[in-house]
Amino acid sequence: MDFVLPTPLPPAPPLRAAIRDSCRIDETEAVGRILAAAEIPPKMRDRIAERARILVATVRRERIGKGGIDAFLHEYALSSPEGVALLCLAEALLRVPDAETVDRLIRDKIGEAHWESHLGRSESIFVNASTWALMLTGRLLHAEPADHTWRDVLRRFAARSGEPVVRQAVTAAMRILGRQFVMGRTIEEALERAREPERHGYRYSYDMLGEAARTAHDAARYFAAYDQAIAAIGRSVAGRKAAEAPGISIKVSALHPRYEMAQRDRLVAELPPRLLELARHARQAGIGFTIDAEEADRLDPSLDLFEPLALAPDLAGWDGLGLAVQAYQKRALPLIDWLADLARRGGRKLTIRLVKGAYWDSEIKRAQERGFDGYPVYTRKVATDVSYLACARRLLDYGTAFYPQFATHNAHTVASVLEMAGNRRDYEFQRLHGMGEALYGRSPGRSISIGRAGSMRPSAAMKISSPTWCGGCWRTAPIRRSSTALSTTSSRSIKSSPIRSLAFHSCRPRHTPASRRPATFISRSG
Repeated sequence: MDFVLPTPLPPAPPLRAAIRDSCRIDETEAVGRILAAAEIPPKMRDRIAERARILVATVRRERIGKGGIDAFLHEYALSSPEGVALLCLAEALLRVPDAETVDRLIRDKIGEAHWESHLGRSESIFVNASTWALMLTGRLLHAEPADHTWRDVLRRFAARSGEPVVRQAVTAAMRILGRQFVMGRTIEEALERAREPERHGYRYSYDMLGEAARTAHDAARYFAAYDQAIAAIGRSVAGRKAAEAPGISIKVSALHPRYEMAQRDRLVAELPPRLLELARHARQAGIGFTIDAEEADRLDPSLDLFEPLALAPDLAGWDGLGLAVQAYQKRALPLIDWLADLARRGGRKLTIRLVKGAYWDSEIKRAQERGFDGYPVYTRKVATDVSYLACARRLLDYGTAFYPQFATHNAHTVASVLEMAGNRRDYEFQRLHGMGEALYGRSPGRSISIGRAGSMRPSAAMKISSPTWCGGCWRTAPIRRSSTALSTTSSRSIKSSPIRSLAFHSCRPRHTPASRRPATFISRSG
């Protein structure tokens, strides 16, 4: 894609040019590259498959009989219409300001779902009781043709008089559901909640939930929230090294109201001092500092900002600086090559969080709307899975240039990384807080070592004056060779998966007034 800018882009070195040239290349060519890079010998492939089978069998066996939220989420998974309805409700409820709209939203999401199909399918009393409540609430709120019998009159009266009670009950339930994924409304609350898991060897990476800055005032408030969080997290470090301490993830779009390629000149002039100040504070606090991944259009300006950070004399000798790399982008492999060269030029080890990517739906939709002849991301999940393995191998092959953080909930992916890493120990796994507990185990002594988690933002409502924090990198000590990981999901393609307007990974409505804009910190479990 060619940009028309006030000043031409500076000439790109070969490695940086390779990143730009790979943005929307033909998918057949891109898949050929990643297949070659991810080639695994037959014997290793057999070992990976066996390890993954053991992990999946263990996870499924240990899940039986579990109750509480875990069993509830298992029953109402996102593969079911009812699970999607609950997710939409949880995401939207806390953003809705008035009671009338809340009532209509509840009626729409709960009144039309088929809750009775889930009744009695779980062994958990909690899940079955919740299903009964949802089913009865749905029948009470379900819109049926008007009837003038006394029974229908009574039903409509009960529905209307019971709406305030239903509203409060559902809102409270959604808050409980949100707590499964969000660590706290403030960084102090998140740190307090993380204290017990940290005693068992886990560590967290904290991320602020919220929207991109829309005004300079927004950006200043987000900057202050990040700075205050860095100080608070630093007080909990207790002398640990950056790789062993909790960390923080930064969304650059929260620090500037015009974070887009068309404003490149402004970005390279205004953002480096802000990022350098936060990074210096993170270094002084002894914590990790990761620039988080965003939409594909923002990768180029992100690299323009990350490069001076990696070469800054003020950060020399510090291994806490990191970047998130999205494996679903066709540019992932050349990006890793460029980062390895940057680490060499800066004389440092870079922390690289490898994720699969969280904006697939919007990336596909945006490319279609603009009439591009290709997509910046792979259109099939199986290609993303292969790309992740190719990127994992490339990260490990570069040796001491990187400290890799593999963020995944996929059993086959974890098994593959464990095999490819061999006897290497300087890497970690990550998971999102509230997900993957069964896979990674509840204590460092079980399963595999876990690292600080990658970014995913379940929506949570909190005004920017009181940021909500997600803390969620659970991580164990040394990697143990006896372990493996979680189950895979079904493949997805453009033809088989319609573009949805709501995706749980991309929930930042563009119209929310600044006065109601949430700033929530999430915790990712590794």
